[in-house]
Amino acid sequence: MSTSTTVEQGNVSFSISDKGVGTITFEHPMSNSLPGKLLQKLADTITELGTHNSVKVIILQSSGDRAFCAGASFDELISIKDLETGKKFFSGFANVINACRKCPKFIIGRVQGKAVGGGVGLASAVDYCYATEFAAVKLSELAVGIGPFVVGPAVERKIGLSAMSQLAINATEWRSADWAKKKGLYVDVFESIEEMDKEINVITEKLAASNPDAMRMLKQVFWQGTDHWDTLLKERAAMSGELVLSDFTVTAINAFKSK
Repeated sequence: MSTSTTVEQGNVSFSISDKGVGTITFEHPMSNSLPGKLLQKLADTITELGTHNSVKVIILQSSGDRAFCAGASFDELISIKDLETGKKFFSGFANVINACRKCPKFIIGRVQGKAVGGGVGLASAVDYCYATEFAAVKLSELAVGIGPFVVGPAVERKIGLSAMSQLAINATEWRSADWAKKKGLYVDVFESIEEMDKEINVITEKLAASNPDAMRMLKQVFWQGTDHWDTLLKERAAMSGELVLSDFTVTAINAFKSK
């Protein structure tokens, strides 16, 4: 499969139920990885649903069964040849996290499978996150010569510096969904997608019937102290953009892809 084909694939779609539940779904054939164009569309869609008066609460999910999100597109990473392109790509993750942060509606995460790198960042950026027992997590960035710089603030805010640093340092080890629940990333972990979806239906219907102004104000309280993230995450994107150009990282990504 060519790089251009892989980078161009994938989609983001949304639906709005008659009860006011907006559901955003992203998909990509490479384990729901996120090329730059998909990241931008995801950020734009989150922002758009946040402005819909008919939307009271949002569900963020991906397609398929066992992979929630594989993070950055390796094909796109390996194609980056200059700092500006690198900064732009990693800013895509920053834009999605900031879109979640600024969205005036509560976002419920539906993590049905493994989350890697940026996928852990997405699970951390939602306001309330459910998962299945297959939703193990890993921050693999250091293993390919980079680091979880952009998603780090969101992950640290959710599970604390100690747990985030464990993921970041031991970049090749999966941590179980139960571990992630104990650290505060997941609200609850279910044996099946069906059980998880039942619970998501219950909580979203309750929230859709709640006072939208109260939820908006409560979300502002939850995210207090993050107003500087517009600048911070762009600075972090530049750090990743610089590292992805290094010989070490290029070799590491190629080795990882060949496995």
